[in-house]
Amino acid sequence: MQIDSFSFGSVRIDGHTYRHDVVIDRGQVRERRKGASKRHRESYGHTPLSAEEEIPWSCRRLVIGTGAAGALPVMEAVRAEARRRRVDLVTVPTEQAVDLLAGNRKDTNAILHVTC
Repeated sequence: MQIDSFSFGSVRIDGHTYRHDVVIDRGQVRERRKGASKRHRESYGHTPLSAEEEIPWSCRRLVIGTGAAGALPVMEAVRAEARRRRVDLVTVPTEQAVDLLAGNRKDTNAILHVTC
């Protein structure tokens, strides 16, 4: 899997452009289903990443790209679950996340927010 580029509103992976948030789980790319987190929208200004979503925990490191400006809120329950599972949780703006994923991705999954 190769992340070709990221710009506000889209990420290009293996030649395919995604115009929505994505989850990378053991090399497979799927759309982030954030419906479970929508009930927290008012508290955070927009939909945060909550532990109620399908988070790809089968890894040693989980990289969360928090958007172009780094504005995606990551709820404390996600951080607590990462500690409980002994998963190294890295939360950085999506451009930096893409750079991290370009290196050694073995045992690394990701959630990439493509806007804000």
